[in-house]
Amino acid sequence: MLKKIVLSAATALALSAGGAMAAGDEAHVEDVAFSFEGPFGKFDENQLQRGLKVYTEVCSACHGLRYVPLRTLGDEGGPHFSEAEVRAYAERFEVFDAEIDDYRPAKPTDHFPMSGDPNAPDLSLMAKARAGFHGPAGTGLNQLFKGMGGPEYIYSLLNGYTGEEKEEAGTLFYENTAFPGGWISMAPPLFEEMVEFDDGSANSIEAMSEDVAAFLMWTAEPKMMARKQAGFVGVLMLTVLSVLLYLTNKRLWAPHKGKREA
Repeated sequence: MLKKIVLSAATALALSAGGAMAAGDEAHVEDVAFSFEGPFGKFDENQLQRGLKVYTEVCSACHGLRYVPLRTLGDEGGPHFSEAEVRAYAERFEVFDAEIDDYRPAKPTDHFPMSGDPNAPDLSLMAKARAGFHGPAGTGLNQLFKGMGGPEYIYSLLNGYTGEEKEEAGTLFYENTAFPGGWISMAPPLFEEMVEFDDGSANSIEAMSEDVAAFLMWTAEPKMMARKQAGFVGVLMLTVLSVLLYLTNKRLWAPHKGKREA
């Protein structure tokens, strides 16, 4: 019975790995060196602010961030805007208030509006949802060994348009080297110098894609830096505890080592 279970599991894993590798042949995901990768990486505050501007001026027309509170834009480790800046940004949106049964300007305590297009996915968890797109059966081996995850997929998707188009069943599709299957119904959202940054940062498609991918990673993992810090402290404490236990053990048993029973 155990032998059959093991064989079945091995067969399923092999088939899944083969399917994943076959899918990987069609989609190309570029490895990007994001600042927040690695155990000591952290979000770039200026990059998150640029990514927010790209989202606001381009992506928000169709996609929402329903799970992200507007007040978190002022959090340390995130875009880190001032209270006045967060309040001013929130007022750009309108939210439905059940108490007055009407729409009103958003407040920092509200969340980003939902998707304006019912067919467009919400981007709140996009980076996290795409984190395991690679590797056999979603094990995410590239993420483990190379640091590749959801942000790389978003960056590659935004840069993967080839300019080729085709129409099927009345829907126009665009060829994209990063999208599974090679064709996507979303038109290319970014163009060169589409968004102007106040600090004069680069606004090529590649630069804007990297900025918005980093921002969407923050929306999916806003407490990443705090978790990394807590993890580092935990590992340090366990290391010190292990050394103390080892030294205590040696001290307790030192008088008895080498003794033989009479």
